[in-house]
Amino acid sequence: MMRRFRINLYLALLAVAALAATPARADETVMLKAGFMSLDASGHFASSANGIAGTPVDVSGNLNLKRSNDVTLEGALQLGDFRLGLNYFPLDFSGASVLNTTVTFNGQTYNAGETVDARFKAKVYDGSLTWYLVNMDDLPSRLQFGPEVAVKFINADVTMNNVTAGFSSTHSANIPIPTVGARARVALADFVGLTARAGFLGYSGNRFLDAEAQLEFSPLPTLGVYAGYRYIDVKFVS
Repeated sequence: MMRRFRINLYLALLAVAALAATPARADETVMLKAGFMSLDASGHFASSANGIAGTPVDVSGNLNLKRSNDVTLEGALQLGDFRLGLNYFPLDFSGASVLNTTVTFNGQTYNAGETVDARFKAKVYDGSLTWYLVNMDDLPSRLQFGPEVAVKFINADVTMNNVTAGFSSTHSANIPIPTVGARARVALADFVGLTARAGFLGYSGNRFLDAEAQLEFSPLPTLGVYAGYRYIDVKFVS
């Protein structure tokens, strides 16, 4: 039995949350963030099974998947010129529509004119290591920049439920995708700064492009808020 699954998602992130940065000792900082994400999705997915080719399905046009709203968590440890980070964010898109064309998903046929409930769920775990080659963090104005390597682990499920015909099918995938990129932070003062990050890598038909920017405002040394934008382009095959 051959199974092939791919999905492309393009997401925008707006997050507003508490930010805590606690100095542990010289050149060591622990940072914790919790935020709220509101994301849109576009792109296609397909699933083949038993030698039956899957039809690329437009997640916004064919299935009318709605916005995903959920919580994201991030933690980081700064050790001198190195930064260790761990980020978690869930994706949960669902919607119902009447198909305007016949599609095949996971070996099942969904005919035009039938009502389908669809859902895409994923958990994304992102571990990263940054080496700040430029690390001027002891001045009133701060500048940090350096290369970053990361590994994204994606646990995803796609379900299509044919309400008209009374059957459903689910395909799951677990994909680790490494990325290579860079991270930078510019702070005009201790209480306000801009952080930007981007990473990309593609292999064996898989790819993961992740880019984000965050504006941080911290009126207190250990408490603040941030807002940002995130763009993710994912394609994986299993």
